[in-house]
Amino acid sequence: MVYDDRREALRQRSVAELVNDLSAQTSRLVRNELWLARAEMQAKGKRFGLGAGMAGAAGVIALFATGVLIAAAVLALALVLPAWAAALVVGVALLLFAGGLALLGRGQVRRGSPPVPREAIESVRSDIAAVREKMRQ
Repeated sequence: MVYDDRREALRQRSVAELVNDLSAQTSRLVRNELWLARAEMQAKGKRFGLGAGMAGAAGVIALFATGVLIAAAVLALALVLPAWAAALVVGVALLLFAGGLALLGRGQVRRGSPPVPREAIESVRSDIAAVREKMRQ
């Protein structure tokens, strides 16, 4: 019953009113799609930033590890004592830690790239397909 009343109301509307509604709905749709694209780009930007931060941290730790390994080589050459072995173990452990951070950072950068709002693009495509389907009917 309500559906029939609404359908009858639509039939009585002028073409100008219908075009005005189409314009308003299209404008709202475009705004919503832009909002979705912005939100998706922000999320990807955060992932990219996190990955870049981890890669930077890996670089700093690798620098420290290099310093420790150099100190280990110096100690090993200066005197043959077990102290160099301890420095070597610490240096290798730091390099392993840096490698793990580098792999995690690379994964975060891959998740954030390419910086394209894929969900928004798919949503726009489905909207266009729905509008085309309605136009055919």
